[in-house]
Amino acid sequence: MSEAVVAKRYAEALFELGQEKLTLDKFVEEFNVVQHIFQTNEPLIKFLTHPAINNAKKKELIDKAFKGFQKDVVNTVKLLVERHHTVNIPSIIDQLNQLVHDAKGIAEATVYSVRELSDDEKLKIKESFVKRLNKEEIRIRNIVDPTLVGGIKIRVGNTIYDGSISGKLRRFERNIGTANI
Repeated sequence: MSEAVVAKRYAEALFELGQEKLTLDKFVEEFNVVQHIFQTNEPLIKFLTHPAINNAKKKELIDKAFKGFQKDVVNTVKLLVERHHTVNIPSIIDQLNQLVHDAKGIAEATVYSVRELSDDEKLKIKESFVKRLNKEEIRIRNIVDPTLVGGIKIRVGNTIYDGSISGKLRRFERNIGTANI
């Protein structure tokens, strides 16, 4: 079974569990912490994936590392480690976040610009894309990219809206190259 299918199945189950118990927001908050730990703590991953270390010791470490977290979150991490899906944990949580955002009408956008955008500029982009994408909310992350020369480029999911000068120059160059002269 592919990693994407595994991630989607677990994420859907976790989403349903969070909704059922009415703790979805807290659930997601704690899983985002888990995701950060699994993305940044290589010794932990090595320990949890080492074949010579028994599951009891791995579960004990998980209990200590995530003490104070909801029982369902801790048990899910234990289950994933036991079933050898440790490397899938970050992508499962990404899928879970996407399901939550879809349910709440939230889209995340990465805005590339030649300089840091002002609050007013971010607000205008949000207003425009809330209407365009038919969402309740757009969360913007601004990344400064001086190679754009001017304008902005916006990425929402797999879609890129390129209003940058460098993007326009590339399109112009392609059009000249494909024109019949």
